[in-house]
Amino acid sequence: MDDRYGQDVLAPGWREAGRTIINKQEATRDLVVEEVATGFCGAVTRIEKGIVTLEDRHGKLRLFPLGSGFLVDGVPVTLINPTMKTTQQRARTASGSMAVANAPARVALPSRIFVEGRHDAELVEKVWGADLRIEGVVVEYIEGVDNLAELLAEFKPNAKRKVGVLVDHLVPGSKESRIAEAVARGPHGRHVLVVGHPYVDVWQSVKPARLGLTSWPQIPRSIEWKHGICQALGWPHAEQADIARAWQRILGQVRTYADLEPELLGRVEQLIDFVTVDNA
Repeated sequence: MDDRYGQDVLAPGWREAGRTIINKQEATRDLVVEEVATGFCGAVTRIEKGIVTLEDRHGKLRLFPLGSGFLVDGVPVTLINPTMKTTQQRARTASGSMAVANAPARVALPSRIFVEGRHDAELVEKVWGADLRIEGVVVEYIEGVDNLAELLAEFKPNAKRKVGVLVDHLVPGSKESRIAEAVARGPHGRHVLVVGHPYVDVWQSVKPARLGLTSWPQIPRSIEWKHGICQALGWPHAEQADIARAWQRILGQVRTYADLEPELLGRVEQLIDFVTVDNA
């Protein structure tokens, strides 16, 4: 005869009887999760000090504490920090390339990538630096493109000594586009690739959401752009040192390629491919 009162309630395991077991899930990069309380769904982009950053398909970022209250494929999970082993298995550079452990920098190739200014060079270094050292590519800033033709004449590009150039505001009718067209028609055009992004300044290639903005402020042409940006954001802008600090504040929000607009990402990757092909 069955015991209608069931088993001994004090028997081992009685506390777990009837409970739903919620599995632990390592918050690895690109894992898509949903936060139950808000319904926000996005991919893991960053883990820092017990906080997970999720990015939805529109590029919106939300921060949540690790722990319970998440769904993966509709199943409740408890998000935890990735283990060291998992991190090593998925190790990638800031550009998204697979990281090569303990790889020495390659001897510099004769080819070069030119960028307009210091800020461009610092941004490229932060995101693509590891890749460039593996490939042996040197990035130089040339303080604008007005003298690009003279620099190329001095550099003397050829099939083994190519030059890739990244410029700001490369849009139809701009000064930069006219310079790019002249270089392409010139004596070095075959061994030089000039590409660019549509932004007035490389600052704009950082996703505005990284700074808590919905979009970058529109600055009248009568105002110097960087000063105008700082003024619009309520940042100090009276001196050049203020502009430098503003840039460091912006650059500090960049961790990986996911923090940059695709209009810049594609162009830098294009230049790296151009200057490295046939140079092995």
